Amino acid sequence: MLNVEPTAIPAVKIITPRRHGDHRGFFSEVYKVTDMAEAGLDMAFVQDNHSLSATVGTLRGLHFQSPPFAQDKLVRVTRGRILDVAVDLRASSPSFGQHVAVELSAENWRQLLVPIGFAHGFVTLEPDTEVLYKVSAPYAPANDHGLAFDDPALGIDWRLPPGDLVLSDKDRRHPRLADLPRYFD
Repeated sequence: MLNVEPTAIPAVKIITPRRHGDHRGFFSEVYKVTDMAEAGLDMAFVQDNHSLSATVGTLRGLHFQSPPFAQDKLVRVTRGRILDVAVDLRASSPSFGQHVAVELSAENWRQLLVPIGFAHGFVTLEPDTEVLYKVSAPYAPANDHGLAFDDPALGIDWRLPPGDLVLSDKDRRHPRLADLPRYFD
């Protein structure tokens, strides 16, 4: 069984699986297709991704893939803590250009469901943070895109001073929302 909570953008969901603990530790079904379907979240995941970020302030994103390789993502943290962000890129959505930011950690056991049509990124809030996420389409380099993490139009508070953020060169060069083609109607 899992708990599904809405966010300020209804398409983005916080999912918290049940944990059963005793003196040995715990057990949890972190993903079960039938539980997801019962919650109205019927999507097929085809790839699992795992990242380790050694440094606090490692920012990965904002990333998305365009159709026909657009991805739903189910994100969770197995060690450490992140601020996970989803930005609505659906041009016809009333929340276009708005974002949701949710803290995920190994302790709070929350997962974030980021549906197709959203850019996704996160910043680490603890050292040696490990993030695992499922995606509904395989990685497709020709459909790999990004959005500027520091676009003032987005107004994302990454919780750390910009000078403390650690990014790849690629993530520093993504376009702002105003310059981004409309990939999602």
